[in-house]
Amino acid sequence: MFDSLSERLGRTIKNLRGQGRLTEDNIKDTMREVRMALLEADVALPVVKSFIDRVREKALGQEVMGSLSPGQSLVKVVNDELVAIMGDQVVGLNLSTQPPAVVLMAGLQGAGKTTTVGKLARRLKEQERKKVMVVSCDVYRPAAIKQLQTLAESIDVTFFDSDIEQTPDAIAQAALKAAKTQYMDVLLVDTAGRLAIDDAMMAEIKNLHKTLDPVETLFVVDSMTGQDAANTAKAFDEALPLTGVVLTKTDGDARGGAALSVRMITGKPIKFIGAGEKTDALEAFHPDRIASRILGMGDVLSLVEEVSAKVDHEKAEKFAKKMKKGKNFDLEDMRDQLEQMANMGGMAAMLDKLPGAADLPDAVKNKVNDKEFSRQIALINSMTPQERRYPAVIKGSRRKRIAAGAGLQVQDVNKLLKQHLTMSKTMKKMSKGGMAKMMRSMQGKLPPGFGM
Repeated sequence: MFDSLSERLGRTIKNLRGQGRLTEDNIKDTMREVRMALLEADVALPVVKSFIDRVREKALGQEVMGSLSPGQSLVKVVNDELVAIMGDQVVGLNLSTQPPAVVLMAGLQGAGKTTTVGKLARRLKEQERKKVMVVSCDVYRPAAIKQLQTLAESIDVTFFDSDIEQTPDAIAQAALKAAKTQYMDVLLVDTAGRLAIDDAMMAEIKNLHKTLDPVETLFVVDSMTGQDAANTAKAFDEALPLTGVVLTKTDGDARGGAALSVRMITGKPIKFIGAGEKTDALEAFHPDRIASRILGMGDVLSLVEEVSAKVDHEKAEKFAKKMKKGKNFDLEDMRDQLEQMANMGGMAAMLDKLPGAADLPDAVKNKVNDKEFSRQIALINSMTPQERRYPAVIKGSRRKRIAAGAGLQVQDVNKLLKQHLTMSKTMKKMSKGGMAKMMRSMQGKLPPGFGM
């Protein structure tokens, strides 16, 4: 998300940082560039106008003009205003009510409501230790009920069965009764969507809202619809007392206009952003971290949280002990490392959160291919336990068999073995104190806090 906006703003900001002083002229030029960047990112026009006016006002005031480093100060103003239009703080779910806390999901068809219910259920169960029940009131799309059941089974939460012969209101009443008798903490309610807003859909969801009296009513919207996402959210907000927004498919949205428009147009906070189909791909929305990502300053806090949550610490500790003892780095170790990376969304997802990633040349970014992980894992899985532990035995006929077993070519096996050899040599150096030597040789070249 924000690739094009980040690149365009990054260039503008970079030019500013090097300037000793700011004048009305170069602030005017900068604001023109920022305005174009926001419009190209499909940010709603009223939001762009308000943003530019506020930044210009602060830039021309003493806040920037009188600063010792005006370029840096203007970067801070832009950052602060980005945070302000997306909402100054993280707004989580408010579940402080008599259980079960009912969360009603609304949105158009195809926005990702059912998938989001699964993701949210997993998050509540794993991170907040809640007993969760999910139910589908979508009687128009039989596959929706089955899809939610499959999701519920995969994350091990309670699924309340419903039928297309029932009315949405009857399903909602029965699910609420079951959630109470089974002492559930949270009841997540999936609803039907339409291809466009219509009176019948609004009447149905208003009725469901009245029946359930939810503590949270979340509007789920596809971020790839750009500023239309904000306009649709506004229409729903006029019909329902929305408490927040969930932006989905942010991994496919290179522009990011919806994230910058929704809060200001609806007045409702973005509570979560979803990226990808996996049930763990739901993040709390942090306006400050998103602003930092847009300006190419990375999002290290989110990366650290992700590593803490998704890395298998037992495996990591075992691997660290093995390397410390100077034992060989075999192909099973390599597979474990590749799987850990894949669990965190791959290199592309991690790169997006690293400071300075926007400044990397396209040639480097294009080499980041996360599909390579799954191919390499498939090749290692195609080997015998002996071959994984002793890669030296993998000769001609074995290479052909391994490639065929993974549905790949012999050159893919050769490439994997070459990469393993390089990694093995690096691990050996590190286990013999090579890391300490490397850090000493870099003394003076690292930022404060990284010295030996």
